[in-house]
Amino acid sequence: MALQSMTGFARREGTTDRWRWAWELRSVNGKGLDVRLRLPPGLERLENDVKRLAGEQFSRGNMQVSLSVSSPESRVETVLNQEALAAVLSLRDQLAGIIDPAPLKLDTLLGIRGIVDFRETEDSPEAIAARDAEIMNGLSLALTDLRHMREQEGAALSRVLLDQVAIIERLTLVVESDPSRSPREIAARLAAQVAMLMDASGKFDQDRLHAEAAILATKADLREEIDRLKAHVAAARDLLAKGGPIGRKLDFLAQEFNRESNTICSKSNTAAVTAAGIELKVVIDQFREQVQNLE
Repeated sequence: MALQSMTGFARREGTTDRWRWAWELRSVNGKGLDVRLRLPPGLERLENDVKRLAGEQFSRGNMQVSLSVSSPESRVETVLNQEALAAVLSLRDQLAGIIDPAPLKLDTLLGIRGIVDFRETEDSPEAIAARDAEIMNGLSLALTDLRHMREQEGAALSRVLLDQVAIIERLTLVVESDPSRSPREIAARLAAQVAMLMDASGKFDQDRLHAEAAILATKADLREEIDRLKAHVAAARDLLAKGGPIGRKLDFLAQEFNRESNTICSKSNTAAVTAAGIELKVVIDQFREQVQNLE
């Protein structure tokens, strides 16, 4: 399954009968899927279908979905108020002996408020249904366009993340292969420290001192941290290979990476290991920042 970024943009527009419509979709990072709609008055009934279609394509991202619908071609019809016209004609008959009984002209009738109204012709239910179906088909195409854009960005992010994972692996091996971690070096360092303490004071129990030094050396060993870092590197690569909505899982791995690098820095007793640990923290922070963009 393709990896997706959570950022993208898509636009689809078209015409059906006398209507012109346009969809605009914008997507940014989000903890879940949040679809916010801007629909023209009278088309609020499409809201549930819009959210359903978006949910079928995406699982995360704050999405703004807007629809504009216009009709360049205006269709107007006249509506004659029969009751008002009958009242006017009746009044004319009543006043026949008082006023000029000449026939009423059209311009006179049009000048009388309420006799004739002009209104936009209403489309038939069939025409409305056909228009809405075409608009929703346009939304499906726009969602597909948005998905393609998010997948393209996801592919680019995947390459960046894999490069960062490779750096984390390299630095882990630097820590693992540092001479200070060899048994000989550890033994020599401990022997030197024990000798220095014994020279400073003859009151120390040499056997007890050696035992305590061995315990401290065990606590300071980085084997567990190195093994866990290697396991996290393998898990990250496996997730990136599988793709799909893996953003939350990678974010968890980033936290685990950071935990191990902190421990390495706190346990380190050489400048080289400390430097590698600090560089690890920098790369892991960059890794986590990029992960926030993934679905």
